[in-house]
Amino acid sequence: MGYYDDHSPSSQQKRNRRRWVMPTLVGGILGAVLVLLALPALVQTELLPYDMTIPEDESGLVQDDQGLTGGTTKNVELDVTTQITKVVDEVTPSVVGVVNLQTQENFWRQQNSDSSRQAGVGSGVIYKKEEGTAYVVTNNHVIEGASEIEVVLADETRVKAELVGSDLFTDLAVLKMSADQVEKVVELGTSENLKVGEPAIAIGNPLGLSFAGSVTQGIISGKERAIPQDFNGDGLDDWQAEVIQTDAAINPGNSGGALINIDGQLIGINSMKIAQSAVEGIGFAIPIDSAKPIIDELEQYGQVDRPYIGIEAYGLNEVPTSEWSNTLNLPNEVEGGLYIRSVRQMSPAAKAGLKPLDVITALDGEPVEDIIDLRKYLYNEKDAGDQLEMTYYRDGKKQTTTITLGSQE
Repeated sequence: MGYYDDHSPSSQQKRNRRRWVMPTLVGGILGAVLVLLALPALVQTELLPYDMTIPEDESGLVQDDQGLTGGTTKNVELDVTTQITKVVDEVTPSVVGVVNLQTQENFWRQQNSDSSRQAGVGSGVIYKKEEGTAYVVTNNHVIEGASEIEVVLADETRVKAELVGSDLFTDLAVLKMSADQVEKVVELGTSENLKVGEPAIAIGNPLGLSFAGSVTQGIISGKERAIPQDFNGDGLDDWQAEVIQTDAAINPGNSGGALINIDGQLIGINSMKIAQSAVEGIGFAIPIDSAKPIIDELEQYGQVDRPYIGIEAYGLNEVPTSEWSNTLNLPNEVEGGLYIRSVRQMSPAAKAGLKPLDVITALDGEPVEDIIDLRKYLYNEKDAGDQLEMTYYRDGKKQTTTITLGSQE
């Protein structure tokens, strides 16, 4: 007895299947060969998403499991060098450490027993080299009170430096030293055309020489920021510094260091930051366009020659309004000004007839309301020897006088 299977192919079906087996097998082999031959060309044209490298032997033929065939090798290299790394390499040798050394007497104050101790460390920038001398710009507060100053170069070499001059109002100081070991000088740029949002790079020594040459990157966050400053600690603003704002990290020790643009040019001298626990990424630098004339004057004369009046004055906003009429006898139309507390003898103000309790309201017709207005007008618009017309009130009467400005010693 025989059995059959309804799912088994018939003899005719088996013969038809055999007809297709051989062409399919031949086509598969030919396709594989074509792919192998075309693969090197596809890799070279980067049409494939992978980097495929097949090793070669010394004859230049490609080795694979199938034997020797002709082929090519594609090597991929990753270059991590950027514009920033190039700029940093170029500028870093011109950024130095500035060490403030101060004399310290021993307990018994014996003769010749004084010694110098490190009172602070900041940063500086070598901006000029000529005739064997190198010049460094830094902050006034970095070298304030120093009996000796050392400059620490990028290779950790220490060089004695001499203070050429410093200025309290702009917080700038110029040092000079031997240029024997100085290799590079920073290129001065301009701060006039800075744009908010463009890259900024800060280089300096945050927290001391242990982190010398530290680099932080950010952007220009703001231009011409006015930051009030109290020099004598009396709680009253003595000056307003106009600075560049950046979010590049600036920490203690960065003071006096370089703020540079993407071209490696010096655009600012790092000066300060807002040190509050709730504040992040707000640092300030002195614009190089404002610093240049001060640097030149310090280098040439050792000080900034500013016009001098010879008065101690305070804004009316610091006086109770009841005293405006009771003590100063001011009319109602006076809304602001400066009252004179004292006048120095033989000063330009004394020679012009000014007295204590006079209230200054205008300089050359320009209204003034506080000591910052007075100083900015004098320091930005006037020179020693210039004439200044001053409008003031005395016992309620409006008067004018002309002052010949002196020179601040």
